[in-house]
Amino acid sequence: MEEIIKESKHKMAKSIEAFRSELAKIRTGKATTALLDGLKVDYYGTLTPLKQVANITVLDAHTLSVTPWEKTLVNAIDKVILQADLGLNPVSDGTNLKIPIPPLTEQRRKDFVKLVKKFGEDAKIAVRNIRRDANEHLKKKQKDDKISEDLLKDAEARVQKLTNDFITEIDQILAHKEKEIMEV
Repeated sequence: MEEIIKESKHKMAKSIEAFRSELAKIRTGKATTALLDGLKVDYYGTLTPLKQVANITVLDAHTLSVTPWEKTLVNAIDKVILQADLGLNPVSDGTNLKIPIPPLTEQRRKDFVKLVKKFGEDAKIAVRNIRRDANEHLKKKQKDDKISEDLLKDAEARVQKLTNDFITEIDQILAHKEKEIMEV
């Protein structure tokens, strides 16, 4: 029984971690290296994560700098950033790329808030699915006479409390990100 609850907690924490990584990719008008995290560059025929072939730094609140380990990658990285449809236009000086982060329009901010809320809802659904699976395992144990009905009720209550805690955390993360996006 304890193992089921512990495993559920671990899976719920993983769901929140996935949610946080999705949010990190959403632009808030400020420069962050997380904007380029999902990008992969063709490096000698292999799609390689950008951060493995270049140094990505934040120059100031509205500019990123990408310095490839090899000069020959500048054009490939430029092309990948443009194709990623992030609304970013890199400027190349031959050895580095500077990426100005344009300010967000009001409509774009609202679109990002909708997207963030969708990610939040997906994370809540994942947490609820984990709760459902945990409760099914507990009921199966009770059916197999491995735990009593009282223990089943206690375990279900603990799983529900765990679920509530994680959903509250998701709501807090959502509120923070929404505020960050709407901040001008």
